[in-house]
Amino acid sequence: MSEYQPDPWADARVPGPADARGRWATGVRGRWAADPRQQPWVPAPPPGGDAVPGDPERRGRRGRRGLRLLARTLAAVLVLQALVVLALRWVDPPTTAFMAANPGGAVQQSVPVEHVSRNFLAAVIAHEDQPLPYRSGAFEWDRLVERAQAHLSGQEDPHGSTIPQQVAKNLFLTQGMSAWRKAVEAGLAAELALALDDRRMLELYVNYAQFGPTLYGVCAASWYYFDTPPSDLPVDDAVRLVGLLPSPGHVQRAPGGGMDFEVADGMGWLSRSHVVNAQNRVPRHIAARGFQPVEDAGITGLAADQPAAADDCSQRPQAVADLIAAEGTA
Repeated sequence: MSEYQPDPWADARVPGPADARGRWATGVRGRWAADPRQQPWVPAPPPGGDAVPGDPERRGRRGRRGLRLLARTLAAVLVLQALVVLALRWVDPPTTAFMAANPGGAVQQSVPVEHVSRNFLAAVIAHEDQPLPYRSGAFEWDRLVERAQAHLSGQEDPHGSTIPQQVAKNLFLTQGMSAWRKAVEAGLAAELALALDDRRMLELYVNYAQFGPTLYGVCAASWYYFDTPPSDLPVDDAVRLVGLLPSPGHVQRAPGGGMDFEVADGMGWLSRSHVVNAQNRVPRHIAARGFQPVEDAGITGLAADQPAAADDCSQRPQAVADLIAAEGTA
């Protein structure tokens, strides 16, 4: 008589109800379904669930994981962006998106706003954003809606950007005109207005606004055009500088100083027209209001009363001197 041999398939043939995959519901994972000599192998489900590759449950879990990853990434970006905005209270950026996008490069040097002529600051407020010291927030919502409607209908902008909106554009964006870019600009401006007071907002504006094809900030502009520090700008020169703000790309230094609009691109008439417009409007506003808007923005006293400082732009920046020498307009 032969020796007894155990049946290796005994467990697989234990009677019991079969599940949807054809396995015997014996509680043993990875067993043959029904008779192993007749049925294909059914793989054991992956750890943590009964789903098999390609089934809806697994796809759902992957989708939820993807959404959680996206949410965490967006949260990290928003936190980082908020920290950058908050840092602008104290830090002057070494460059900006606007400057980085300029193929000709950029000449810029920051100066504390207290060392900037009150004539210039008053001219900036009068020309760019008269409600700045008296408005709560970056803009007035009704004006923003009117601007959006005009843009979508192809009409002329009825109001223009406020200084917070221009600071947002100069620091973080480029010269696009799409509705999406304008919406992003408005959101950034609102955030800036929450983080910065009017004094700092004005300081960032005058230090990073464009005043020439490669010229940014009043420190560089004052020395480039008029051979003078920004603390000494008289009313006439201050008004001419703010007149460049709407169209700063079509002007150059005249030999010996001043502004020359006979530029190679033939568009000097555009920059000149904005300067003439400023000369017709801004001096009357300064005569009527004086330096009160500047004081209401948090900047008191005169630039001449400030003690000397290492960053007061009392000396011509070397980059400006190099630019003048390269142009041959000393």
